[in-house]
Amino acid sequence: MKLKILKTKKDYQAALERFEEIFQAKPGSSESDEADVLSLLLKEYEEKNFVIEAPDPLEAIRYRMEQQGLTNSDLAGILGFKSRVTDIFNKHRKLNLGMVRRLHDRLNIPLETLVKEY
Repeated sequence: MKLKILKTKKDYQAALERFEEIFQAKPGSSESDEADVLSLLLKEYEEKNFVIEAPDPLEAIRYRMEQQGLTNSDLAGILGFKSRVTDIFNKHRKLNLGMVRRLHDRLNIPLETLVKEY
């Protein structure tokens, strides 16, 4: 396959098919080198064309709560008051800096997600 920058979906599909054929090539072989370059080209195309937006902060909090089996009462222990949790989920109150820090520290939610507008 002639290596080139992937500009179209057709280019991407062809590169992906070729990569699938050669990804287990013997290290040091020309096919292995080709697979290395193809992986970089595929990654670049995917980063430009398949952008995944960060989730809404409230969705991220709910997801993490579900993952860890936490209740609103557990979250109140992190944020201060149960009424505060209710207000946040009903969008009557925004997260403040202290809440963002505690959620990041305790629930390991990325800061970029928590500071996003909702």
